[in-house]
Amino acid sequence: MTFRSAIDDVLDVSLTAVSGIVRKLEYLSSLREAPDSYSHWGLARVYGEEAAQQALAEAHRTIFLVILRTSLRTLRDDVAVSSREEQKPAEDYVGDLRGRSPSLLPSDLGGGSARHFSSVLHALSSLASSQAKTRPHATRPS
Repeated sequence: MTFRSAIDDVLDVSLTAVSGIVRKLEYLSSLREAPDSYSHWGLARVYGEEAAQQALAEAHRTIFLVILRTSLRTLRDDVAVSSREEQKPAEDYVGDLRGRSPSLLPSDLGGGSARHFSSVLHALSSLASSQAKTRPHATRPS
């Protein structure tokens, strides 16, 4: 029988049920009750409160750093999928993310920065806005 750690459980089980890297960040930030406190009943029940807190904080930091290291092209595609799942235009979806930016940040940025994250969201917003403006005018070759 293989035993997994709380962080493995979060990364390999909980987060695999959430599609897209941006949605994973949203999910983890939604579990936060206070800057250094997360709530995940199942994880706390299996691993204990302290291990669950550490695992969720580590997963939040990890996903945040993955986003900062991911190409804008990949993030743009991720946002397109996520916005469709939310049934919102990508421009609105990214606008919502930008409005919630501080709450999406982990307490420990792990070497990343809020400014870098803000820049990524700004770039995604510009890309989404640009796509929204060009899409209606695009013509299909006959």
